[in-house]
Amino acid sequence: MSSKIRYGIVALGSISQEAMLPGVEHTVNSEVSALVTSDQVKAHDLSRMYGIRETYTYENFGELLQSGKVDALYIATPNWRHAEFAVPALEAGIHVLLEKPMEVSSEACQKILDAQKRSGAKLMVAYRLHFEPATVAAIELVRSGKLGEVHLFSSTFCQLVDVNNHRARNGALAGPLFDMGPYPINGVRNIFEDEPAEVFATATRHPDSGFVGLDDTVSVILRFPKERIAQFTVSYFGNSIDTYTVVGSKGLLEMNPAFMYGKPLSFTIQTGESKTRQSFLNTDHFGGEMKYFSDCLLNGNDPEPDGLEGLADVRVIEAALRSIHTGRFEKVEPVLKTQRISPDQQEMLEAEKTPDMVHASSPARGREKNPRN
Repeated sequence: MSSKIRYGIVALGSISQEAMLPGVEHTVNSEVSALVTSDQVKAHDLSRMYGIRETYTYENFGELLQSGKVDALYIATPNWRHAEFAVPALEAGIHVLLEKPMEVSSEACQKILDAQKRSGAKLMVAYRLHFEPATVAAIELVRSGKLGEVHLFSSTFCQLVDVNNHRARNGALAGPLFDMGPYPINGVRNIFEDEPAEVFATATRHPDSGFVGLDDTVSVILRFPKERIAQFTVSYFGNSIDTYTVVGSKGLLEMNPAFMYGKPLSFTIQTGESKTRQSFLNTDHFGGEMKYFSDCLLNGNDPEPDGLEGLADVRVIEAALRSIHTGRFEKVEPVLKTQRISPDQQEMLEAEKTPDMVHASSPARGREKNPRN
């Protein structure tokens, strides 16, 4: 490999256009050499905008894998199409940076993991907050013991989603649980540094939401070993909010905002009656995660978060879906994790401006741009 990893961007929806493509240039160690889309307007306009010569349709994706033009792919298709592109790419020896959730079933996740194991190519699931300074600092604060024995976690994450957006179609496979649920699930798993044992979930369908056949709001309880409990609610039909609170025997931490990009994240620490607030710079989450992954590829390091991190979250989501139907707690098959977020992972790239998008729109109702995913 040269000093730069050559990426192909697979799927040119809002997340690729407003977040990943603008962030690639200032990674220094990464460049985009190919685009994959069956929308010829996107292919034409975006290739000119970013000076990218190679464009491929989904139908001739196999030609890209054999072209020698890319070292890695960033895959941002709808969730249920992740394995469709990740498996053949990994089998061809192409490294993969895969958007979350990893897939919509643990079986599909396992197919991706098996392909990665067979080929030896590297796989990272795009948990951008693993490199975001406020998130890393919050986890380090919990690890320091300043909050005492941490045993409670609560999160609310809501937005008003356009009923015509693809995220609002295909039922549970495209609803808030798969789309937004990975944020609080992944957050508490890393804060507690453990895996949940069982899950209870309930869902609602508000008659005025405009969604058809979709649970627009889902609340989940996670029971962890050592008598620890987490709770979160995700919704496609609520005023925008993204926050979580961690409570320990000596203090608490409230992150607000907690999950969005495009604005600085910050948290408040309370011990007794004393409160302090820590604010952090607004960073480029997407360029940061790509820079980290490229560093791993150039130096031969295994990335964190890996495919097992993605599988662990999908198993929790599956248990929540079962619980919605059964009305009882459902067991979660644990994933043995050997890697967790490390403080040396944080990236400090300056945030980029959101460009105009081509044949793509924000999932939010009544807005053209949405710094959310």
